[in-house]
Amino acid sequence: MNHIIFVCDTCCANGEKPGGEGFAAALREAAPDDVEVRSVSCLNMCDEPLALALRASDKVAYLFAGVNPETDVADALELIRLYRTAPGGVIEDARSVGRLRFCLKGRIPAL
Repeated sequence: MNHIIFVCDTCCANGEKPGGEGFAAALREAAPDDVEVRSVSCLNMCDEPLALALRASDKVAYLFAGVNPETDVADALELIRLYRTAPGGVIEDARSVGRLRFCLKGRIPAL
C-alpha cells in the first residue's frame, strides 16, 4: 500500500520564509520506501503554518497544522510509522508523536 504525505511548501509565519520544502526533504530522506512525500502549494491552513496531511487507500486521512519544520521531523516520522501500521489508518494512541498530537485539525473517513 502506498502511503502519501502531503507537505505544504508555501506555509510560513509572517515575516518568515516557507520551511515546507526542507521539511519534506528531511521526511523523504528518512521515510520508508512505501511512503511518498509530496510537496504541495497549499493545504488551506495558512493561519497555522506548517500543514501536512496523511493519506492512503482504504485508510482515514489526517490533516495537521502548526507543525514546526525545524523541530518536528522526528515526531512526523513517528506519526508516519503509526499511520502505516494502523488498521484502517485509525491511530488509537498518538502519545508517541509528541506535540503533533495537538496539531491534528481533521480526520477524513476512508473511501
